[in-house]
Amino acid sequence: MDRTSVLITGANKGLGFEAARRLGEQGWTVFLGSRDEGRGRAAAGKLAAGGVDVVMVPLDVTSDESVGEAVRLVRRHTDRLDVLINNAGTPGRIIPPADATADEVHSVYDTNVYGPIRVTHAFLPLLRAADNPRVVMVSSGGGSFAVVTDPDQPVSKMHELAYSSSKAALNMITVRYAQALPEIKFNVATPGEVVNRKFAATDMNNHTGAMTVTEGTDSIIELATLASDGPTGIFIDRLGPIAW
Repeated sequence: MDRTSVLITGANKGLGFEAARRLGEQGWTVFLGSRDEGRGRAAAGKLAAGGVDVVMVPLDVTSDESVGEAVRLVRRHTDRLDVLINNAGTPGRIIPPADATADEVHSVYDTNVYGPIRVTHAFLPLLRAADNPRVVMVSSGGGSFAVVTDPDQPVSKMHELAYSSSKAALNMITVRYAQALPEIKFNVATPGEVVNRKFAATDMNNHTGAMTVTEGTDSIIELATLASDGPTGIFIDRLGPIAW
């Protein structure tokens, strides 16, 4: 396969779907990961109708079996993976810290932290076979200690444990991957504008964000399309680097 290839988890809607559309329109082969197979096929059908080379991949990032099947499916189409976008995520139920249980936090971590680890580990052989492999972790300004401790940021008043700490963990994981695997670019994107206290309107926030889903994917696309001399181990929004 000569086309640049990308696997996007949670790509049947929102940021994942928009990233798939934008990269597909650049002539990339898109492996569209979706936990819900019906919704995934519908999303892939929309992309294909627009001329995108797309393969729907049933993929539940919380399941080792599902991730293994996804690898086998992708291998039937290609011997390498140029880009992996770990986009699948969940906000959890936004439980106040006093009421949060370990089980509640664990359920969020299973998608937001263990999921990217499962998928990254499983696809490392295909990534290593690419000439310029890139991994994009979709995080949040809520995973930044600098943002959460800024009283002027709305997220500082969103009192919960699971979501923000899971994204902080994802950020650290990304940095550690970047340090240990310099042959692969590992970077973090947040789909917002931290300095302007804006975030993208998606299902996750009941479409309350002030930014469009296209604007929200700007940082994701930037990291997915990095040249071979691009950076690794950075955290950006669409306006540039942000503090950890």
